[in-house]
Amino acid sequence: MTSRGSRILGVGAYRPRRVVGNDEIAARIGVTAEWIERRSGIHSRRYAGPDETLTAMSLEAAGKALAAAGVSAGDVGCVIAATTTHLTQMPALATEVAHQLGVEPAGALDISAACAGFCYGLALASDLVRAGSAEYVLLLGAERVTDILDHGDPATAFLFADGAGAVVVGPSDTPRIGPVVWGSDGSRRTAVGMTGYWTRDLRDPATPWPVLGMSGWRVFRWATGQLGEVARTAVERAGLRIDQLGAFVPHQANELITDAIAAKLALPPEVAVARDIRYSGNTSAASIPLAIDALMESGEVAHGASALLIGFGSGLVYAAQVAHLP
Repeated sequence: MTSRGSRILGVGAYRPRRVVGNDEIAARIGVTAEWIERRSGIHSRRYAGPDETLTAMSLEAAGKALAAAGVSAGDVGCVIAATTTHLTQMPALATEVAHQLGVEPAGALDISAACAGFCYGLALASDLVRAGSAEYVLLLGAERVTDILDHGDPATAFLFADGAGAVVVGPSDTPRIGPVVWGSDGSRRTAVGMTGYWTRDLRDPATPWPVLGMSGWRVFRWATGQLGEVARTAVERAGLRIDQLGAFVPHQANELITDAIAAKLALPPEVAVARDIRYSGNTSAASIPLAIDALMESGEVAHGASALLIGFGSGLVYAAQVAHLP
């Protein structure tokens, strides 16, 4: 074990080519484009094409993150992929990415923590680096949610989309990734998740294919009622005050949830709030790294600024930590 700290060294993102506006979805689910924007904050989102596989998107994001970090693939000691849409149970997405990047014999594993997956993965990556188990960890958040989406469901069709984000976590003289505050509430696990089991086709071909289902009002009430305190605790455990934050980067689930948590935290106006959901939709485990990339690209947040991250999703699982941006 070592006493060194950890930090995010580089960020990379991949956004699918196809832009899908609200008009296209509104016509299909019987609402207006204005209704979608009012209920979610979304103007448009990205859908992956046949060639934009999870592996392809992950490789693009990973390559950008490694380049930004100045780390060669051969120095990566572990690859972690946060995803719930790698529909091959095994081998893991991370092993495919590791092989194609040429980082073998690095450790490689997938984690399934739904929309909190990136924050869960960041906690694991930080601990691996701090313990000396890996010098550098490549962490991916990659999703093709449209593969498991009921495109005619008014509750979910307008929310979800595709994309991939990546970060490289490496050693630091001082801790630049704070302690994680995480947990789960399995009593509410039916609020969002798959509508059935993949094995249905083996038993009864007439049974509908399982898709992502959600009771939006249950998730909204839980998130807006519980996560403000989780976020505040993460800031305190990082040894900071709310007014010392440079950015707030929540999972891009719904802009109304973002606004509610920001209000509970009483964020000062100078704290940049990630609103990538407006043009990327809800990309599950990919949403936080995509939002970080968008904030940094826009210049809304200074390099090295402290960012409060919080992810939450099916389970109901949640995780929050403060991380300094590259």
